[in-house]
Amino acid sequence: MSDFARVVSALTTRRRGGGPLPLVDARALLDDTGGDDAAVARRLTGAFLEALGEGAASDQARAVLADVDGDWADAANLYRHGLEVIPAEIAWRADAAPEVAAALATLVGVVDVPDVEATSVQVAQHIWRVLFPEGVGILGAEAQREDALRRRRTVTVSEPPADAIGDVASEVLFTANALLTTPLATRDAAQLDVAERVAEVARDAATERQRYFYDHPIPVGIEPEANEILYGLTHLDAAIAFEQERGTVPDGVRVPCVLSVSVTHHGLRPVARDYVADVIDRAGGLRHVDVHVFGEDQTGRLVAEVLAPAASRLLGRDDTDLLDVVGVDGRYGRHYSFLKAIAALWHVVVDDRVRATFKIDLDQVFPQDVLVDQTGRSAFEHLAAAQWGARGAGVDGDVELGMLAGSLVNERDIATSLFTPDVAFPDGPSAPPDHVFFSKLPQALSTAAEMGTRYAAGDPDGAAAVLERVHVTGGTTGARVDALRRHRPFTPSFVARAEDQAFVLATYGAAPTRLAYLHADGLIMRHDKEAFAGEAIKAAAVGKLIGDHVRMLLFSAYGLALGDVDALKAIVDPFTGCFVSRTPVATTLLRFALQAAALLDGDDPEQGVAFVRDGGHQLCEALAFVDGDPSPLSETLDRERRGWQLFYDTLDALEAALARGDQEARGLAAAAQRIVADAAIG
Repeated sequence: MSDFARVVSALTTRRRGGGPLPLVDARALLDDTGGDDAAVARRLTGAFLEALGEGAASDQARAVLADVDGDWADAANLYRHGLEVIPAEIAWRADAAPEVAAALATLVGVVDVPDVEATSVQVAQHIWRVLFPEGVGILGAEAQREDALRRRRTVTVSEPPADAIGDVASEVLFTANALLTTPLATRDAAQLDVAERVAEVARDAATERQRYFYDHPIPVGIEPEANEILYGLTHLDAAIAFEQERGTVPDGVRVPCVLSVSVTHHGLRPVARDYVADVIDRAGGLRHVDVHVFGEDQTGRLVAEVLAPAASRLLGRDDTDLLDVVGVDGRYGRHYSFLKAIAALWHVVVDDRVRATFKIDLDQVFPQDVLVDQTGRSAFEHLAAAQWGARGAGVDGDVELGMLAGSLVNERDIATSLFTPDVAFPDGPSAPPDHVFFSKLPQALSTAAEMGTRYAAGDPDGAAAVLERVHVTGGTTGARVDALRRHRPFTPSFVARAEDQAFVLATYGAAPTRLAYLHADGLIMRHDKEAFAGEAIKAAAVGKLIGDHVRMLLFSAYGLALGDVDALKAIVDPFTGCFVSRTPVATTLLRFALQAAALLDGDDPEQGVAFVRDGGHQLCEALAFVDGDPSPLSETLDRERRGWQLFYDTLDALEAALARGDQEARGLAAAAQRIVADAAIG
């Protein structure tokens, strides 16, 4: 039996005595004789763990996984794939890294010898040295690790921006994304708070196969008080009213906001814009915000009527199909890239005063009174960050701080302080899967060291030295148009989680100066999702868990496709980088099985059923996507990189043609302006 198999057996085999082991009882799962779906999910999960550990029932376990069809075929295929791949992956890693081989040998001694006692934290630390090295050594040394990470992120400014953002209302294009799904199953037609035509289309869409899965999408017809679209936009409206009272925005000015609308079912596309318009109209409209709604239909028009003709006529390109990267339906990466790139297009063909963009999430708001009280500045005054666009020297070379990142505070914590971290350090692993992979730990570290940095405290001081952010949240990020056009970042469309952190990765190594996020000390938004969107969050909880597992497989393969994984992880560890794993299949599938067991034995076993069944399907798809040389992932990355290069080349050509008075270019710009006008609501 291999060392790794011995470890898995020790983690999953019932033993006498107390202590943290076993994490789950694989044999009890395997021996479930029930006839319901939960029993099937238990048997499949138990079979995987038993066979991975090569326990006494290994042959029985493999037989259970061998003859499965119907709804459970993907889960069985996933587990069988793990049994084939994981031993080789662990062996390869141990051969490539002597420290991992030594850690694995030590781990065997910790978990497999009856007279060796260890705490849950100690067991986890030993497992992490093999499967999750980014988490090792943080617990018990939090302050030292914070200080070390803050030093790694410090940038010495060599060249402040010559043209800092000043008039936020005219120079910054606000963006947001709405995620729409079909009506909640608990609502009948009479309870849907929406126009009848929209409700009818939404009910029909519910009969389709769901295409995309989001954290907490907005169910069509949800009550106004639980609707994120209404919540986010009305609070943005109020924030601008506050700025007008403060004198930072002139009276009567309406601030544009591009709202992309992504849908879980294709049948929702025809009513996406109408739904948003109906929701806002029923609430009485907005006084200070001009909302432009872009669903897949509207972005399709931009490509067909503006970008593709411009690329063909001005550049002589016949590969304009590459421009299908411009869109909003799909995984998170697709709409995130659009919401950054739209500012560059806006600058060229709509309003050349726009020099930056800033994205908000609709469950986040600017707490203006608290901002002014505790920082002395309002949201717009923070957005006019003096060093946004500066250049400087980081630990790995020169950087351009063309991106901007704020921070979050949870609604329940803001009464304590605006600067209360939204992710606190955990005491240790609290559930079986945490012993394999515990992302909350490096997340808490980067939250404290990056998001929690106060320039007023000294080093960095915010002027001569500032902080680079790697750990960012999508709802508080900005980008300068000149940086977008120079570096051409994008998040690949296959990225379904952490699309914000992935946005600049594809630019690493492409230029001598690396594109980076500037930490905006005090630019903090209040995160309110738990206060009003509880039902939608609960409905999407399993999908979010599955997405977290898919994230590791995709990010690990993405890191390999980018080239130098060591160089990448030197920048993005510990939090973003912990999803770029050296043992992605072993870490993901062992964690997945432990998570499944915990859910199936929890208060709501149906969550475990959905997790195993739906997760099996999505993880099988992800594994197929990252397999091969070249893999579909690397081919997709290459194609989308060429697509975004064409997008920015087209904008450059269009801008130059407009400057010389080209009539055809003027016609294309007019077409873009019509599409923008048609997208406006209210």
